[in-house]
Amino acid sequence: MTYTVVIHQPDFAPYLGFFHRFLHADLYVVLDHVQFVTNTSRSWTHRDKIRAATGEKWLTLGVKKPPLGTPINQVALAGDATWVANNLGLLRENYSRATGWSEVMPIIEDLYQNPPASMQMFNMRWLERLADLLEVRIPFVLSSSLLPQGQKNEMLVDLLQKVGATHYLSGTGARAYMDTEVFTRAGIEVVWQQFEHPVYPQQYEPFIPYLSILDVLFNCGVAGTRALLRSCR
Repeated sequence: MTYTVVIHQPDFAPYLGFFHRFLHADLYVVLDHVQFVTNTSRSWTHRDKIRAATGEKWLTLGVKKPPLGTPINQVALAGDATWVANNLGLLRENYSRATGWSEVMPIIEDLYQNPPASMQMFNMRWLERLADLLEVRIPFVLSSSLLPQGQKNEMLVDLLQKVGATHYLSGTGARAYMDTEVFTRAGIEVVWQQFEHPVYPQQYEPFIPYLSILDVLFNCGVAGTRALLRSCR
């Protein structure tokens, strides 16, 4: 019997491919104990991109600047709610005429209500609600609760062994640095995600892929996004 596990940071409003993996996995290990990073190509836990008339724009959470090395699960949201108003204003500015606006915006507004102190808790609120909307919800466990050991590949293997994984479903971006032999020796098969980003109607041209799931939801609606996600299988 196979037991396929996904391991990933609890990103904020991530792209369609993030949820695509949930269609092919049995468990999501939330990688919450690793270092929070900013201002790099890996900075997705507190921001993602949406579509504006001028191109891509960042939708960013307000966070209290943490000391270097702070783990994701210890990052706090900014107490000033200005960032919430700014985010909602940015969405209204760019999506109020989109097909799914009236259906999706009340859901998003609700997700922004009474944000918790923790960025991780806020992100998990979003990920769970979005997964429910897309009907791809799978169980999850926090990596911090598993007392992870080791670094990089060895740490992933440790987590996978602790949850009884037979297969590890990984995004293709990890090919450049993943040592699959470490997984093979542990009896875990690495499966690479097969995902080609679909084209869908955006409000502006040209089409930009790999934006936040919010762009898909606003442009396609909930049912349309569910169908689009499953068309990628």
